[in-house]
Amino acid sequence: MDDILLELNGLTKAYPGVIANDDVSVSIRRGEIHALLGENGAGKSTLVKMIYGLVKPDAGGMRLAGNTFAPQDPRSARDAGVAMVFQHFSLFNALTVAENIALGMENPPKPRDLAARILDVSQSYGLPLNPDRTVGTLSAGERQRVEIIRCLLQDPRLLIMDEPTSVLTPQEVDILFTTLRQLKSEGTSILYISHKLEEIRTLCDTATILRGGKKVGTCTPADTTARELAEMMVGASFAAPKGTQAKLGAAVLEVTGLSLPAMDAFGSMLHDITFSVRTGEVMGIGGVAGNGQDELLMALSGEHTSKPGSVLLSGEDLSAKGPQYRRAQGLLSGPEERLGHAAVPDMSLIENAALTGAYRKQIVQAGFLNWHRARRFAEDIIQAFDVRTPGPGVAARALSGGNLQKFVVGREILMEPKVLIINQPTWGVDAAAAASIRQALLDLAARGAAIVVISQDLDELIEISDTFAALTAGRLSDVQKMQGLDLDQIGLMLGGAHDLDAAHA
Repeated sequence: MDDILLELNGLTKAYPGVIANDDVSVSIRRGEIHALLGENGAGKSTLVKMIYGLVKPDAGGMRLAGNTFAPQDPRSARDAGVAMVFQHFSLFNALTVAENIALGMENPPKPRDLAARILDVSQSYGLPLNPDRTVGTLSAGERQRVEIIRCLLQDPRLLIMDEPTSVLTPQEVDILFTTLRQLKSEGTSILYISHKLEEIRTLCDTATILRGGKKVGTCTPADTTARELAEMMVGASFAAPKGTQAKLGAAVLEVTGLSLPAMDAFGSMLHDITFSVRTGEVMGIGGVAGNGQDELLMALSGEHTSKPGSVLLSGEDLSAKGPQYRRAQGLLSGPEERLGHAAVPDMSLIENAALTGAYRKQIVQAGFLNWHRARRFAEDIIQAFDVRTPGPGVAARALSGGNLQKFVVGREILMEPKVLIINQPTWGVDAAAAASIRQALLDLAARGAAIVVISQDLDELIEISDTFAALTAGRLSDVQKMQGLDLDQIGLMLGGAHDLDAAHA
């Protein structure tokens, strides 16, 4: 028992209509990288929130290094040696790295001393970072370094990481894994949550699987295939997405010379974006976060208008039209930010369904809201996309991130768009749900829709795309057929080598 750092004994937590954790017991050893796996809504977030003092268990208890552990809040958890890097970064763009880190410390040292400590820790763990850089100028990987270094300055015994690689390039993932292995060698325990099962197999020593709030098993990931892990999470087998060999039709979305200024001081300009998508085609757009993905989606959705002739749908110029008109004509979109952009947090799923389906689902007619039709639409989404929720009257913010993602994607697909532009369609969802969403996109394309998938997940784009282009610093590469492209070529395109023949010369 001396090598056990954290023991969870029979932890139980219930919310109205759902038991999030049901008698969960887990042991995490010192110097171990321990994976916590489960499909969306399995109870992973609630469990780590109890460890970090954000939520109090209804029953059960915890022991840390042999002593009773019952943190009243995150501060007491940090004082006991537990640190956490959240999936969504909590940083202020206008402040420097050092200023952001100081905000997360109870008693920050003098600025000069803190800058020296940041440099020392960043160099020791292979996470180069300038304490004087403004956070808004950092890449997603560099922002994550800020969060990690903020935790490491606390000298934690246990580091919790929630989906740490969701916005990282393959090179940044390698750097992160090197850092985590160094921490492990120094005796730090790491509780690692991820839906990327091959990463789990590569990195983690042990995995605990949750399903429906219960612990259903423990395994050694290296000795278990990714499919076996996924099926343990789901409790059943599932098929990989399969597209059809349908013939591609005429161009339905044509974008020509689309240029826009950055949305804010830390955004990206769009430079002369030109491409077209045909009926039945899935076009993949890859790129590292912060290269203009949000700006491109907002320009295509109508949230930002553009010069005449730059966005055409079936020959009609929509460049000056707003989102509502474009949606009515069949150009639909799903943004990356689920809560606040794709859904209103405090509105119910019924209300969120009504907001976007008002006209395509005839929920609003002659200025009147058909509440029954709105409820039925929300229920159809919940059923078709297996959204785990007590009911359609639940507020959007009450859903887990993955379940809200399934609701948002399902809402757009069930409106049968002519064109669907979607940013990060499977971000934060489990393997089975990701396969289901990808299959739904392929099925939509098979019914004649044109689809543009903007994603940082290269495996996803390779799996479902007919064509591919890279978005780098607001510029789009030439569109290539996906068949025949390999990861090396895609990597070159993501790095800005838009002419592959020249890059290989």
